[in-house]
Amino acid sequence: MSSISIITVNFFQPQATIELLNSLYQHYAIANIEIILVDNGSPIDNELYFKRDYQNIKYIRSEKNLGFAGGNNLGIAHATGEYLFLINNDTEVTPGLIETLADTLNKNKHIGIISPQINYFDDKKIIQYAGFTPMDYYTCRNACIGQFETDDGQYNNKIVQTGFIHGAAMMVRREALEKAGPMAENFFLYYEEMDWCERIKDAGYEIWINTNGLIYHKESLSVGKNSALKEFFMNRNRILFIRRNAKLHQRIVFYIYFMLLVVPRNMLKYLASGTAGFIKVLWSAIFWNMTNNINSRNLGFRLKQQWK
Repeated sequence: MSSISIITVNFFQPQATIELLNSLYQHYAIANIEIILVDNGSPIDNELYFKRDYQNIKYIRSEKNLGFAGGNNLGIAHATGEYLFLINNDTEVTPGLIETLADTLNKNKHIGIISPQINYFDDKKIIQYAGFTPMDYYTCRNACIGQFETDDGQYNNKIVQTGFIHGAAMMVRREALEKAGPMAENFFLYYEEMDWCERIKDAGYEIWINTNGLIYHKESLSVGKNSALKEFFMNRNRILFIRRNAKLHQRIVFYIYFMLLVVPRNMLKYLASGTAGFIKVLWSAIFWNMTNNINSRNLGFRLKQQWK
């Protein structure tokens, strides 16, 4: 098997990270796999805590909260593998997962990045991800294939190109990484892996899924399903993605669509759900895009100890 670096980012979730490490050590001969743990935004050095039972991991601490992209990029900078497997710390692996993805990359040099099938951890028979449809750049909408379906094997042996990988589990070829560059850190969280796919495609590589690999995802432990942080970055980065990746005529149609349909719809949704405070968050996301260029490092949000 090719040399592989596994990279995961811990952000105030030590128990989830330990559970991921348990599953890695349970299913894999760690001797030929490099494990890199980025302790993101940590006020204290936790190296001894994580290495108590897992002495072979490479521990990297960042006192600053770098976000999803920045945390993974820090791990990438220390990785030595031919293939780099980026996985959320709120996941647990299954037997054969890593070999399956690496073997697919070995067999097809055109693949730049690949994801496995992802099922929900709490109900392992429910699918979260079995691929993405292509992006509609006029609306910045696409669909996650298989999501919430019961897994009856309907996506078994699906080894095909897909619209985008899933950020919870993605294996990238080093050669593609070096040509495309790392993830854009100004996204901070949400849409950064989709933007990365665009860079990888621009570098001449393809985006694939192999559902013969499977991982379980505990889903959004850090942000929660209803937070101002999530609402801000989902809206800010949706616009930013289009600004960075769509053609001029597509951007114009998207701006009209977003302002005339998405904004009124979201404001009504906030009022109906008792989250009227999110109206200000939505307009802050829009204003950020009006006042910052596409590479701006200004996050535009006062961060709390939470992110993805």
